[in-house]
Amino acid sequence: MAATSPRPGTPATPDADLIIIGAGPAGCAAARMAASVGMRSVLIEPDALCRNLYRIPALNNVLGGYTSGPELADSITEEVKNTGLCRIELGRRAISLRTADDLVTVTLDTGTQLLAPHVIVATGVGPLQPSDAAWITAPSDLILAPLWQAEGDTAEGRTLLILGGDRPIGTFLRAHPTTDTRLLVTYPRTDDYKIDEIRDEPRVTLLPADHVTLHPKGEASTADILGRDGERQMVTADFTYLSIGTSPTAPSGDLVRDAEGYCPPADQHPRVIIAGDLRSAGFQRIMTALGSGSEAALHAYYETRDLLPPR
Repeated sequence: MAATSPRPGTPATPDADLIIIGAGPAGCAAARMAASVGMRSVLIEPDALCRNLYRIPALNNVLGGYTSGPELADSITEEVKNTGLCRIELGRRAISLRTADDLVTVTLDTGTQLLAPHVIVATGVGPLQPSDAAWITAPSDLILAPLWQAEGDTAEGRTLLILGGDRPIGTFLRAHPTTDTRLLVTYPRTDDYKIDEIRDEPRVTLLPADHVTLHPKGEASTADILGRDGERQMVTADFTYLSIGTSPTAPSGDLVRDAEGYCPPADQHPRVIIAGDLRSAGFQRIMTALGSGSEAALHAYYETRDLLPPR
């Protein structure tokens, strides 16, 4: 149902009480919480509900006894699909968000405009590429897969070069505890704190670097690593994967972004609520996403009833 332009002087009619952009853990939690307090919502997602959860083979930071991403994703997806007050718009992308005193307008890639008193933006983050990292020199057109896409069968008996020390390394090792593979993990100073959980893993060789120059040769790669001590070493691997982090993804329009592209919740228009990984780089966890999505829906609910002071 598309919103139509009202006649002059005629109030616009909202399509729902709440629009939710992004259907990861935060967006799905927002939809579920909104329904629990009687709010009608529209959930917009260009791919599938909880799509990234299905790509996480092992979990260790969620409640409920879930040990894999697909298991948790199936549970969340079933609950959201059975939520009668949530209209799910799959295969649709929000391309613009505009705010006004009384309503928010979200424009979809189909040209449809949706109106609601509040919007929750939970579009999360996407993987960085070598061209995004100043400490990596590589061909400008090189696109590498993130580590969470690596399969155990592919890694068996192989040497993998991992660029960056982000958390998916630990996830990969837990998901494939018996895989006979060698991970060469080269990472910048800013990732020093991230590699604590893999420091004592026998399958991992840590290569702290000031700079890495990558020479891809088909699926294999040779890397010229400038170490922190000023010494250089050449390493060769069967495959190269990324673990250098992510960057925010958000629709254009009336959103306030910081220097890194994140959307600090306190800086937004009162009718715009940010949830999940889009808030900052410091709280990117499934548990925090679920909590922030639920809180965002309650925030919208309370504000419509004047139960919250202005932010």
